[in-house]
Amino acid sequence: MIDRLNTFIRKVPTWFVYLIGALPAPWLLYLALTGGLGVEPIKALEHELGELALQLLIVGLAITPLRRFAKLNLLKFRRAIGLLAFFYVALHLLVWLVLDVQILSQIWADILKRPYITVGMAAFALMVPLAVTSNNWSLRKLGARWRKLHQLTYVAVLLGALHFVMLVKGFQIEPLIYMAVVLALLATRVKVKRALFAQRS
Repeated sequence: MIDRLNTFIRKVPTWFVYLIGALPAPWLLYLALTGGLGVEPIKALEHELGELALQLLIVGLAITPLRRFAKLNLLKFRRAIGLLAFFYVALHLLVWLVLDVQILSQIWADILKRPYITVGMAAFALMVPLAVTSNNWSLRKLGARWRKLHQLTYVAVLLGALHFVMLVKGFQIEPLIYMAVVLALLATRVKVKRALFAQRS
């Protein structure tokens, strides 16, 4: 079954993943303009874009464990998924900047005074060099340093989940589930690295 699924995955072109992954953006914008996102469409649009970004980051983080433990090979889509995650984070930030806050001085004040925004901006800042270097030229140019640089993904995903937990009011289970999934995926990597270290020593 897994072999057949992997064979099918190899036949799926990467551009198709980009296409499918980008479709929610215009749909959400349409809903926001037509009242489909409720009484606060800007806030809802901002939330939906941010949640999509976090979901894509988690999918990207899950690719290696899926390959290692379930033998499901999605590696060919990891770059596309990472760039789509950055795309949605950038849109999330753009909606906040342009449609929500709008006043430049207020933007800076919010970044400094509201911890959840500070955490979110830190996650975005970490993702910028990852997106810029997500190409074959950067991989060849940076060599072994490229892999070390892209380990920032782990920190960015963790900060993204923390941003979600911090911004909600009161006790809500959804952001906690996202955080638990992120921590579980990161834990699998720590265990694997320890096992590899033990084998070498």
